[in-house]
Amino acid sequence: MTTTIPELNRAALAAAGETLLTPPERIVHIGLGAFHRAHQAWYTARADDASQWGITAFTGRSPVLAQQLQAQDGLYTLVERGADGDRFQRIGSIIAAHPAEHTAQLTAALSAPATALVTLTVTEAGYSLTATNEPDLSDPDLRADLHALAGGSARGSIAARTVLGRMLVGLDARRLAGAGPISIVPCDNFPDNGATVARALTILADDVSADLGRWVRDSVAFVSTSVDRITPRLDVATIGEVAEATGWHDAAPVVTEPFSDWILSGTFPAGRPQWETAGARFVTDIGAFESRKLWLLNGAHSLLAYLGRLRGHATVAEAITDPVCRVQVEQWWDEASRHLPAAVDTGGYRVALVDRFRNPRIAHSLAQISGDAVAKLSIRIAPVVRAELAAGRSAAGGAAVIGAWIAAVGSGMTLQDAHADEVGTARGTADPVAALLALVAPDLAAHPSFLDDVRIAARSLSEHD
Repeated sequence: MTTTIPELNRAALAAAGETLLTPPERIVHIGLGAFHRAHQAWYTARADDASQWGITAFTGRSPVLAQQLQAQDGLYTLVERGADGDRFQRIGSIIAAHPAEHTAQLTAALSAPATALVTLTVTEAGYSLTATNEPDLSDPDLRADLHALAGGSARGSIAARTVLGRMLVGLDARRLAGAGPISIVPCDNFPDNGATVARALTILADDVSADLGRWVRDSVAFVSTSVDRITPRLDVATIGEVAEATGWHDAAPVVTEPFSDWILSGTFPAGRPQWETAGARFVTDIGAFESRKLWLLNGAHSLLAYLGRLRGHATVAEAITDPVCRVQVEQWWDEASRHLPAAVDTGGYRVALVDRFRNPRIAHSLAQISGDAVAKLSIRIAPVVRAELAAGRSAAGGAAVIGAWIAAVGSGMTLQDAHADEVGTARGTADPVAALLALVAPDLAAHPSFLDDVRIAARSLSEHD
């Protein structure tokens, strides 16, 4: 008789004296991937009351990860990869994993009275929002979800296509079941993410029915978050390294850095894990922390993703050691730091970021970071540019970031983007620099001196390339 991998793993657990625990299903997660497993699932597993909080997770797109985790009882290995070596941790907070299209399972999980909260990691583009954070009704999938939801009695069986549509199906089922209040905790990188998702879901709920709209306002709490942990894509060699180091045959390990940070602001009417015992922080005003992370870490990542690739680098660790890239990062940080309060210790955060970026054992791919530039640059770069221009300064650092992206687009570099059609159209216009800048921020494209600086930055990089 052939012994299966799950059986081998269970035998390894028994040999190590570990017990396979199954916490009750209390959390739903949408967007199962490496970052969720390195961050929210990791915090949940380390909380003092971890035995009371199990996660039912749904993938963002591909079903592969759900299949891998189900085959190993939801367990996976987190590899903290420091400059001086690796630390291996087995994480057991995910107790069920499903493909994104399993709307019926999502609806059942959201309508269960024991479910207290929903976390999301679906990227900025995954929420189907316009530049003004309204639901994007030009998205045919979102329109189809709304049309199906408006049908009435069979809502719970709708195979919704979008994240917001799936959320609405599940929330409506919870309302009809009388399952009580719930918290929604978006963990994606855009400002005031809780309030933004609240606005979008409430607008759509009102479109579905007045009853659903009222229920969302009365019974759903939205929590804003700032999340921070560099988590590169998996190198398949890591699977063998985990097996050799732990004896565990893990098809879905996740690699991350030792640093982590999670700041939350909001209420949890149905309860939450004791995440603060695992290092999370709860604050009244999260805005400055969100901006620090978005502008300094994510903004620098965007700069390196385009400038670094244009200069022949493949990873953040390579690019940050390039003197040209480092000078541009520091210039960008100088501009952004002027608009952050002293309370968030910008200087210390910058020093820590350089060390994190330099970690030679975290192979954070610039190609991975470079996707969805239109949404990311509008959130990470444009607000600082506006503040600099309002203060009478040139915003040359911000112009360099956007110029690097435009040069990358012009070079024919492969760049994944939810707005790829618009980018392609803009690139083919008589004035591609102005048209591309307008996709990121129309008001900045209408600012003559800033537009000129972007032209100069893009031209200099195109000539270098």
